[in-house]
Formats: sequence, structure tokens, C-alpha cells
Amino acid sequence: MTKRKFGLALSMVLAASTILGACGTDKEEKNGNGSAGEKEAIDFSVGMVTDVGGVDDKSFNQSAWEGLQAFGKENGLTKGDGGFDYLQSASDADYNTNLNNLIRRDFDLVFGIGFLMEAAVTEIATQKPDNHLAIIDAVVDQPNVASVLFKEQEGSYLAGVAAALMTKSKKIGFVGGMDIPVIERFEAGFLEGVKAVDPSIKVDVQYTGAFDKAELGKTTANRMYSSGVDIIFHAAGGTGNGVFAEAKELKTKDPDAYVWVIGVDSDQYDEGAVGDTNVTLTSMLKRVDVAVQNISKLAAEDKFPGGETTVYGLAEDGVGLADSRGAIPDDVMAQIDEYAKKIADGEVTVPETVE
Repeated sequence: MTKRKFGLALSMVLAASTILGACGTDKEEKNGNGSAGEKEAIDFSVGMVTDVGGVDDKSFNQSAWEGLQAFGKENGLTKGDGGFDYLQSASDADYNTNLNNLIRRDFDLVFGIGFLMEAAVTEIATQKPDNHLAIIDAVVDQPNVASVLFKEQEGSYLAGVAAALMTKSKKIGFVGGMDIPVIERFEAGFLEGVKAVDPSIKVDVQYTGAFDKAELGKTTANRMYSSGVDIIFHAAGGTGNGVFAEAKELKTKDPDAYVWVIGVDSDQYDEGAVGDTNVTLTSMLKRVDVAVQNISKLAAEDKFPGGETTVYGLAEDGVGLADSRGAIPDDVMAQIDEYAKKIADGEVTVPETVE
């Protein structure tokens, strides 16, 4: 595969996935109950519990839910008991309760979405050894739990390369949610990508301590942009919505303002819309939707990978960059594709922690 085709192939796959997800949502809205049409349903049910970011965080949890809906659509399932469903957590106190509720409702597989649910999934798995659970972004060493990790550092490296090649001020920002290992992987990869292009570029790193506080994201972004930062990469879930809000506000006041946001987890292009323009440079895609679909499919086929950890990286199309819709010029994209190929081929190893 040529260098350019490497990036285009990923973009085409992601675009197709987005279209399918949208079709599933439209169908759900039309029939009111998430019906997958006339396809005969399989005898399997799957549910998920969100972390505090919520199912409509435009990011991590939403991607997982889209994956669950896609799995349901493919297998003739409807939303609700006996099909697919989710419970939303308002606080960490809800994790155990929500997991137990889905188990009591006889879901064959229950996902805990996010690192923050590690303790809850561990406890429930120990208490319910005959039930199948899965967790995203953490490892629970129990025979009835399938663990899923991502090489966020690889996709974030590409985001760092993009930011370094596109910055004019040579000042870039990183806004993290909680200071936990998974977010450190985002930070480590991003910093390494920037460094690979130009070590003299300054990166302002700030953690907000939350994934559900858009106001914290906005104030943090305001300080960064005011200091001369022109591109911010956020890995902060719903808190990152505030980063977009600040960038859009600046762009509205001054249409010529050179301010960009790099989204996270899902394609956040729509979040950056400002009239006829957009402040989303690209997004670091983390295919939680693909992971949820894959684990659900294995479980439905009696191949549940309990006690195993599945890792998705660039080589597995588990992470990557979204289509920039022209915001990133072709010559710059060609350079990004060069780095992507080297990572996928094992020529470049991206660190998981900040050195």
C-alpha cells in the first residue's frame, strides 16, 4: 500500500462506519424502539454502563454506544431487555448498581466503559463468576472478564505530528481529563509526535481533573489561546466540549483567528462548526465502537475471550486520525502518513508514559 493510500484507506473505513452508525440511529428514531427491521434476531443480549461522561459525550461513551447499536442492527436486536441497552452513571457510586442491574435483567454480556470502572467490574466479576463482563481501558484479571486496551499513544503521536506541522505560533496545548494511565498515553504520544517534527515547539499540558466539566475545559482553553497557543489537543471526554466552545467563540469574534482543536476518540468535526467554517483540525480516533462490536460478536458465537486482554493499535486500525476535510493540506497529510506507516510497520515505537 502506498503512503497516501495508507491514510486514505483508514479514512474510507471510518467514513463507512460513520454512515452505518448514522443509518442505525435514523432507523431507531423512525420506529421508536431501536428495531433493526425484519432481520431475525440472534439469541443474545448485551448492555453497557457508561462512566460519568455520559452516553452523549460526543466522545468515548458515545462511540461505545454506537458500536453496541451497530451490533444490534447487524443481528436483528432491539433496544431493551433481550437485545441491547445502556445505563448512564451520574457518579462513580452508580457503577456497581448499574452493572448489577443489567446482570439482573439477564444480559448475556455487560460492558463497563472506561478505566474508572475497573474496581466496580472487578468486584461484580468476583461476585458473579457465571456472568460475562468486559471492560474498556483497563485490565481485570478474572476468567469471566474480557479486557480491552488501546495504543492511544500511537494515534496521539500522529495528532502531535499534525499539530507540529500546522502550528504557526510554535505553541501547542494538551488538555487532559483525569491524570490516569490511559490519558497519560495520550499525552506521551502527543508530546513525542510534536518532538519528532520540531523539538523547539512548546507544549502547554494541563489536566482538568474531570471528564464531565465543560466549563473547566473552556477556561483552560481560554488561558492557552490567550498565551499564544493556536492548536489544542484534548483528551478530556465531555470536558473537551468546553475546549471547542472556547475555540468557536474566538472564531466567531474574529473569523481570521488561527485557532484549532484536535478532537478525541470519535470524529468531532461537527463539534467545531462555526457557520461556514470549522475549528476542528482533525480528531484522534479511538475505535471503541469496533472493540465493542468485536467482543460482542465473539461472545455471541460462544468464543468469549474471558481472562484475555485485547489490544488495538495503529496496525489493527484501532487508532488513527479522522479526515480533516481539507484543513490539513495534502503535502502535510503525506508526511503524517509516512509516520503512520513507520508506526504500523514497527519501525517507530511510541512510549506509553511521559519521560
